[in-house]
Amino acid sequence: MRKRHQVLLAVSAAIGLSLTPINASATPSTGVHGEILGQVTFDGKDYILRQITIDPGGSTGWHFHDGTLYALIAQGTLSHYRSDCSVDGIYSAGNTLIEPSGSDHVHIGNNSQTTPLVLEVVYVNPAGSPLSEDAAPPNCQLPG
Repeated sequence: MRKRHQVLLAVSAAIGLSLTPINASATPSTGVHGEILGQVTFDGKDYILRQITIDPGGSTGWHFHDGTLYALIAQGTLSHYRSDCSVDGIYSAGNTLIEPSGSDHVHIGNNSQTTPLVLEVVYVNPAGSPLSEDAAPPNCQLPG
């Protein structure tokens, strides 16, 4: 219970911090803008709070994460696809999603709407890991 309390405290601290942005590895994205709002490292993990805006027609590019990502759709609609190009969710404002870690969880997120998409994201990564890792496009076609 104490460790859980410490992790919750660390996440709360990340939310309350306003730090200089850290460098993240580039992803083959279009129309994606991100801002680090806070970061704290605790017990070998980085807890990073980031706001991501995806322009209309924008895309995250194919990627995966070394840690788990927790997101809240603050505005707009996110279309989220698995590496076989199947839709694993259409998320609207107020919805949440979890992206598991590892190269076996390659995915892409798109904003096919006419308004910006805004995500509030908490990354729980191994300390020093990039926010995302580029992945080769799969051998399939996205719907639409």
